[in-house]
Amino acid sequence: MKPSILVVATSSWFPTARLVMALANAGCCVDAICPGGHPLCKTSVVRRAYTYRGLMPLRSIANAIAEARPVLVIPGDDLSAQHLHQLYARESRKGQAGAAICQLIERSCGAPENFSVVDRRGAFLDIAAKEGIRVPEVAVIEDIAALRGWIERAGYPVVLKADGTSGGYGVKIVRTLEEAARSFRTLHAPPLLARAAKRAVVDHDRTLIWPSLLRRRSGVTAHSFIDGKDVTSTVACWKGKVLAALHFEVIRKRYVSGPASVMRRLDNSEMTEAVEKMVRRLGLSGFHGFDFLLEASSSHAYLIEINPRTTQVGHLTLGPERDLPAALVASLTGSNIHPAVIATENETIALFPQEWMRDPASPFLESAYHDVPWEEPELLRACLQRRPNQARAQRSKRVGFGLGRGSRSPSLKFKVSKHRPSPGSGQIDQDDGGVIV
Repeated sequence: MKPSILVVATSSWFPTARLVMALANAGCCVDAICPGGHPLCKTSVVRRAYTYRGLMPLRSIANAIAEARPVLVIPGDDLSAQHLHQLYARESRKGQAGAAICQLIERSCGAPENFSVVDRRGAFLDIAAKEGIRVPEVAVIEDIAALRGWIERAGYPVVLKADGTSGGYGVKIVRTLEEAARSFRTLHAPPLLARAAKRAVVDHDRTLIWPSLLRRRSGVTAHSFIDGKDVTSTVACWKGKVLAALHFEVIRKRYVSGPASVMRRLDNSEMTEAVEKMVRRLGLSGFHGFDFLLEASSSHAYLIEINPRTTQVGHLTLGPERDLPAALVASLTGSNIHPAVIATENETIALFPQEWMRDPASPFLESAYHDVPWEEPELLRACLQRRPNQARAQRSKRVGFGLGRGSRSPSLKFKVSKHRPSPGSGQIDQDDGGVIV
């Protein structure tokens, strides 16, 4: 019997759709709880989709768990991981009545006594330093006076980060006291009600409503600036042991301090050792990401944060010990690992639709492995429909899409090129716009 997995998503993040595809390919039945219109609902692999309710997040997740009865629950983004941690705390107060959900979350995410460490950047880096891992100088900043005192000791530039943020949001690099104070106030302040309302009405995302109404402030940490390259690790782990890992250097980003759009695979023993230490120390299970800075002057790897969920590359199948979904499912079921077909031998990955959206004329769309989910045409259509018509048409030229002339919704056609998908793999037929299955 296939294991049943519930993926929890709070935002319409495209990589979560790739995650559910990878889990299904690894032999799972996949259910999901997500906002309406999430890209994962455009895939053919999600068995049941439950509605995530931003005004009642824990109740909606608990109800989905009760109905889906999964053996594992996987957070698809940072907020969903926080919700699972909060749900564990709530259910643990119920005693035996909440035991089933607590056991599920512990099995899925790891040791619950370390959830607070995973959720707070400062606490996480303190633990890493005690494990002998190289980290930047760091401090939790409570107010402007503390920020001023820390800057006097550490100097400029300074990196300020708000807890619970990702993808470059909630990060400020400052070089003057005035800039630092202004950035701290912005990062520390509760979400503006107008912003929360816009997100709720326009984006159908109600996650900011309660933080805004309750005037909930984010914790802010400061760390010393490291001049170097962004590098990242993504792992599948089980009860404090790393099962499979992917390590990448960031080559291009969507925008400054934003998420990666092009990445190159690398091997780095310092990163590998640091990740293994933290997974063991925190007793982690499931998918986790670790961000590092590779210092330009020394090539030392500085650990800067943890992401308590898979990252944009977690779905990639790159061979033994590099296929995260297959490794996790094997540990869950007690079976042998059966890695999927290796996606590419190319060391450089152009993420779809990230690099395509960043620059439709990017040379990486030709030279790198362009990670387009050809087997899911409805997902591709959803990506196209998110863009204005003119931008869609311009971008389509580089990924092999054509927009049907005179059609209100785009039809996908495959552009003949050296990167054409293999027959039978869900390629787009050039003649009739249909999908060859």
